[in-house]
Formats: sequence, structure tokens, C-alpha cells
Amino acid sequence: MVTTEAIGEGLTFEKVWAALMENREQMKATDKRVGELTNRFGEMVEYMVVPNLVAKFRELGFEFEQTNRGMEIKSVKHNIFTEVDAFLENGDKVMVVEIKNKPKIGDIDDHIERMEKLRRVADLRNDKRKYLGAIAGVVFGDSEKTYALKKGFYVIEPSGDTFTILQPAGQAREW
Repeated sequence: MVTTEAIGEGLTFEKVWAALMENREQMKATDKRVGELTNRFGEMVEYMVVPNLVAKFRELGFEFEQTNRGMEIKSVKHNIFTEVDAFLENGDKVMVVEIKNKPKIGDIDDHIERMEKLRRVADLRNDKRKYLGAIAGVVFGDSEKTYALKKGFYVIEPSGDTFTILQPAGQAREW
């Protein structure tokens, strides 16, 4: 049997439990602050990338006339809901850009799903434009970059003071 003398003088289960609960609350607060910081960092990346996207895509032969940031797309009637970080458009094409700090394979799969939803919404609105996708990331792993390119996405990554856009392997996927 363990006695209080073996654990520490004056130490009780209640005191240990209270200390653990206090530590738990502090950890929750820290997690919340880290999450807020990560979100702010993501917003900063969006503000740095989006204004230069039109010029960078122009170098690849695209002429986008309008840019929107932080769009929500929804069709309640058809149960379609999604968000878009950057939406570049002209009369015949739309480029949908997902921006992540460090894209993962799951983020790329999510963007494919997002593109399919956007195509359904476009079809419902009789929008015949071709939809193309891009993934922007501050830090891209080689496997994630390769995966995104193979899935037909443009990859946007830092390069010195600016960023570069890598074209998909083969032809860009159109939705």
C-alpha cells in the first residue's frame, strides 16, 4: 500500500487531480492560440500569393479578368457547400486555387472533391467554362508535389522573393 509519505507530504489524490485539470485547461488554451496563429499565418500566405496570381498565370498563357478571394459556394437545394481560397476567372476558364501552409495528400484529395462540387454548381447554372485547379503551398513535400501534378493540378510554390507555378504532368485536368 502506498502512503502519503511515499508520494509526498501533504499530497492527496484531490490535489493531484486538481493540478492535472489545471494543466489540461492550460493545454487547451495553448492549442487554441497555436490554432489561431496557424490560421493567421495561412491568411498571410493568401494575402501574399493571391495578388500576384494573375500575373504569374499570364506567364503561362492565361488571361484572367477577375479574382476573388475567400469565396463560399453553396447550393442549399442541391446540398453543395464548399469554400475557395482564390477564384480566378475569365469568359472561358476558371482557376480554383487552394492555399495551404504545408499541403498534404488529403488536402489534394479534398481539392479534387471541391473541384467536382464546383463543376456540379457550374452545371446547375449552365456555366460551360472549363474549371482548372491549383494548389499553393509554402512548404511542399516531394511526394505531395508529385501527387498534385499527377492529379492534373498546377503547383504554386515559393521561389526566392516570389513564387513559381509548375504545370501538371501531361495536360491539366479540367472539370
